[in-house]
Amino acid sequence: MDDPRLEVRELDDGRLRHLRLAAPPGNILDLALVAALRRALRAAFRAPVRPRALLLTAAGAHFGFGASVDDHRAAKIGPFLVEFHALARELLAAGLPMAVAIRGKCLGGSLELALLGQRLVAARDAEFATPEIKLGVFAPLASLLLPARIGQARAEELLLTGKSLDAVQAHAVGLVDELAPALPEAPSGDPDAAALAWVRRAWLPQSASALRFATLAARFELADRVEALLPRIERLYRGELMATPDAIEGIEAFLAKRPPRFTR
Repeated sequence: MDDPRLEVRELDDGRLRHLRLAAPPGNILDLALVAALRRALRAAFRAPVRPRALLLTAAGAHFGFGASVDDHRAAKIGPFLVEFHALARELLAAGLPMAVAIRGKCLGGSLELALLGQRLVAARDAEFATPEIKLGVFAPLASLLLPARIGQARAEELLLTGKSLDAVQAHAVGLVDELAPALPEAPSGDPDAAALAWVRRAWLPQSASALRFATLAARFELADRVEALLPRIERLYRGELMATPDAIEGIEAFLAKRPPRFTR
């Protein structure tokens, strides 16, 4: 069944599939929304005209606050990680380059989703972080994707501190590929329009088969790393981290809107 929080459109005679997260203000990723993203990806493969590329955007002022904190509870995290990581593997194996347009906050699981794209375009008000460490946990998929994009040292700084980068900082370290041009009517820029213009200029004119195979070849190493290491990270997260008092305390404190009381 379709999830109304995900809007799907065909653009440019079916050559481009536009996926829009439509659950503002936070566009929170929960189990059902991730499942809807997987269904949309599979539907793209079955379309009469297979798209050459994907465009991922989000409604509202923010790209996304991350994964549902309630789904991070020990009793729920297993099914969510299985679904979310299956989506990551499918995107890496799809041979469909993805452009991502980001405005406002892009945090945690939402950043992990964006990192699966090849072209990240940000508004000038965008903010990026993996704040999971402040909840007594960590960002599993970002542990693999961030180093591949910005280098090990910078990735570890974000993963181990939860610090934020603004759009200019993110662009400087290579997390973001393009800052949307400032406009009189939109001083922070329009990342949706900028990302769409990039796709139409850079990807859609290419041979569909060459673009697909080039996308696969460019990500063989990353896909292999994810396939080999993500199960180990999942076991570390589910089997060891979630058995600690601090992981339980961090999630419950966030849901109760109080400071966590971590063990010393």
